[in-house]
Amino acid sequence: MSATAAASELRHDWTLAEVKALFEQPFNDLLFQAQTVHRAHFDPNRVQVSTLLSIKTGACPEDCKYCPQSGHYNTGLEKEKLMEVEKVLKAAAEAKAIGSTRFCMGAAWKHPSAKDMPYVLQMVKGVKAMGLETCMTLGKLDQEQTRALAEAGLDYYNHNLDTSPEFYGNIITTRTYSERLQTLAYVREAGMKICSGGILGMGESLDDRAGLLIQLANLPEHPESVPINMLVKVKGTPLEQEKDVDPFDFIRTLAVARIMMPKSHVRLSAGREQMNEQMQALAFFAGANSIFYGEKLLTTANPQADKDMALFARLGIKPEEREEHADEVHQAAIEQALAEQKNSELFYNAASA
Repeated sequence: MSATAAASELRHDWTLAEVKALFEQPFNDLLFQAQTVHRAHFDPNRVQVSTLLSIKTGACPEDCKYCPQSGHYNTGLEKEKLMEVEKVLKAAAEAKAIGSTRFCMGAAWKHPSAKDMPYVLQMVKGVKAMGLETCMTLGKLDQEQTRALAEAGLDYYNHNLDTSPEFYGNIITTRTYSERLQTLAYVREAGMKICSGGILGMGESLDDRAGLLIQLANLPEHPESVPINMLVKVKGTPLEQEKDVDPFDFIRTLAVARIMMPKSHVRLSAGREQMNEQMQALAFFAGANSIFYGEKLLTTANPQADKDMALFARLGIKPEEREEHADEVHQAAIEQALAEQKNSELFYNAASA
């Protein structure tokens, strides 16, 4: 398929052979195609900026082999209770002040409990009232929970597929792939937007990487946000000795995701701390146009905010503005605050303050 055709067509019928052919293109040809698609749908010099806060850390009953929050592994991570609503709202206000347009809240649960849901809904309503986009990742949801979150004003729900259906059982046994797909279906039915992606570097094959993207792109509607994570190897987890992902292979995956899901935001997510500036610049050229902004990403490191803004300035990239608040004066104020932000202590400790 030509780059021009790919840029104008949304597809939900990708085959493994087609996707592998994209991966196997010469690197420059693949990036040219991805950049052509990207420019057809996005401003190539804008990147959406989110802040992620862990509202409940550790002791998760799931056995995801990559995750330091799993209660199955001894990673030295302290268990913490659900964060108080007021502290979450304070962190959200600080995130907005330094330029984030979306505030994402993550809890280490298999699924939210009935006793915790009222507090979760208060968090959504409070963050939404600040004019921020809201996102949550709480584990598996039922229909009643998805409807309640939608009514509270939740914009995005994050629920990653992690890898291909074929490789999934090597990584997780406490939740099925079909359960993940069902949660995504409930989220879509409730009218919320979907944030769903996966992780590279867990020992998967090229077919598995292609298979993950096929699952995402062949959903009835493409996820609005597609986080592509690079495994952060945490001591104590079963994957701590996995080989590093080849940087060019990671960039190829971003480019293929951009081509297959041309209108989705492709997020450069976990693992960015391990990437030098040149690799991040290539990632943006390949079509990545969303990042998490702050010092830590749930329980793993994320580049400091001032470094992010310095790199943005060198590349001529600016934070993407929210469509609902496309006020030039407001945007200028955000960008000024970002430029002046130095050595901020951001939101990575769910028990802080």
